[in-house]
Amino acid sequence: MTNVKDNLHKAPACCSSRYGLALLSCYGFFVAYTLRVNLSVALVDMLNNTHQSSTNHSSSVCPAHDTPPRPVHNLTASVYNWDSETQGWILGSFFYGYITTQVLGGYLASRFRAKWVLGLGILVTVIFTLLTPVAADLGAGFLIAVRVVEGIGEGVTYPAMYTMWASWAPPLERSRLLTITYIGAQLGTVVTLPLSGEICFYLGWTYVFYVFGTVGLVWFILWAFLVSDSPNTHPRISEEERLYINDSLKHELSSSTNIPWRAIVTSRPLWAIVVAHFSFNWTFYTLLTLLPTYMNDILGFSIQHNGILSALPYLGSGFSALISGQLADYLRETCLYQTTIVRKIFNTVGTIGPAVFLVAAGYTGCNYTLAVAFLTICTSLGGAASAGFNVNHLDIAPSYAGILLAITNSFGTLPGMVGPVIARSLTKHNTIKEWQFVFYIAATVNVVGSAIYAFFGQGTVQPWAIPTIPNTTKIEEEVKLQPQAKPESDC
Repeated sequence: MTNVKDNLHKAPACCSSRYGLALLSCYGFFVAYTLRVNLSVALVDMLNNTHQSSTNHSSSVCPAHDTPPRPVHNLTASVYNWDSETQGWILGSFFYGYITTQVLGGYLASRFRAKWVLGLGILVTVIFTLLTPVAADLGAGFLIAVRVVEGIGEGVTYPAMYTMWASWAPPLERSRLLTITYIGAQLGTVVTLPLSGEICFYLGWTYVFYVFGTVGLVWFILWAFLVSDSPNTHPRISEEERLYINDSLKHELSSSTNIPWRAIVTSRPLWAIVVAHFSFNWTFYTLLTLLPTYMNDILGFSIQHNGILSALPYLGSGFSALISGQLADYLRETCLYQTTIVRKIFNTVGTIGPAVFLVAAGYTGCNYTLAVAFLTICTSLGGAASAGFNVNHLDIAPSYAGILLAITNSFGTLPGMVGPVIARSLTKHNTIKEWQFVFYIAATVNVVGSAIYAFFGQGTVQPWAIPTIPNTTKIEEEVKLQPQAKPESDC
């Protein structure tokens, strides 16, 4: 059997259009996550019980940390008397909008121009982010409504991005390109959490939304003028790179306009990704929305320190995701490991590891150093899943990757909708025991999801996703890109 990759002349990565797309899409997901998580820190400063004359935090379980006096000019922003349940609904409301446009986003991206589906979706979120302070002044209900609309805008981002990568990413570069793209989400979280804390401390919480909204407007302008939907429509791509991308994908992309819905919804490998996505997101969204609250209410960190310490776990996750993507493609391309095995290994590390350290973090008591260390390790290990289930949609059905991602992300959004509400309802008294229970639930979901994916996950193009052209049997063998025996390699 002739391996497809042996017949391809690989176009250089340096200054290439595909890596240019990766960097600009990284910036896009940076923006998307700044707009998603900024409220997690700002909410701590929006509550009336956080504004006291001598300290910058409410009473906490552990001894509070001293901080310098806050500037007087930042006390002009309004504060609100929202109870813990209202806070839970506010934090989770984004995901009620987010889930509604997942499948629609995948469908629109596959039928129309994915570039504009993604770009306009984020632009909607940018506009309503700028309106957040006005909505908060009008009441919790208006703020919840604005967050729902922001979620509707962002709901199309992942399906549209996967649809674009289906036309742009050569099979043996998928892990690299997608991890570069999605590390933007981690970087957005890393930058937003501490910067939001500093903005709240020196300027007031309203400026959190103005600053990040402006950053989003800049991205949209760049995206509109520099990005193309496919190599064939890109005005500046080299002919060498265009041929390389098209030749590497010619046996994987289907030209059929009919979407095999029955085959998709009955696909066992797809449902394995669904379960993995749901379980991973339960822990991810629990920490993403509630870590600043935990830092404030349990560990007693002020608004200024809160954002910095809440960002540390996501800094580790970003590095982990980047390394995992490079290592995964190295194992597949150089060491000739089967894609299925590689995906399962990285997914297991990215789900079981976080479960262990999340539970351990609940038993650190008021040992601040150990608590932050365990939470950082927990989220850092989770970054490995970016080379596991997170890129698996493109492995099993590249032509329908956007739609598959829409389906799995719809289920993956459910933890964001119910997780904060459940967690805040279980932590009404803000005791360490209550938070331990929250961490146990997240860890259990992670372990169950990891086990199911390990049993049923696949890494090859599924029969229903293979183009219906002559000599299908040979093509099906080639697109798997899996040799029958391992030749000598550098591993």
